[in-house]
Amino acid sequence: MDAPLSPAPAAAATGAARLLELPARTLPGGLVVHAATTARARRRGLARLDALPPGAGLHLSPCRSVHTAGMRFALDLVWLDGDGRVVRIDRGVRPWRVRSFRRARSVVEVAAGRADAFLAAGLGAR
Repeated sequence: MDAPLSPAPAAAATGAARLLELPARTLPGGLVVHAATTARARRRGLARLDALPPGAGLHLSPCRSVHTAGMRFALDLVWLDGDGRVVRIDRGVRPWRVRSFRRARSVVEVAAGRADAFLAAGLGAR
């Protein structure tokens, strides 16, 4: 993973500036995947943010189940296996829902409607 990025105006405006404290990697096209690898970061997740910048995602690892309690926007969930390959996508998951996938080892949460952009940028390609 690359070093954390400097605050971006979109992140600050949506309240997502806390993501910038996390390690991140940049995909082609400027898409950024922040890594929530600690228990604290996974617990905090994206809850109570106003929005997620369209070019940002949160990788929860390890993770086989997520909830959207406390969310203010819908998500696309890109489930990955142990090798980082895409095994399922849940699109438009609204707040106050639970999704699980036993075969998954991690998940990347992106704003609803943005999963295809992240896949095109190479997320899940190994």
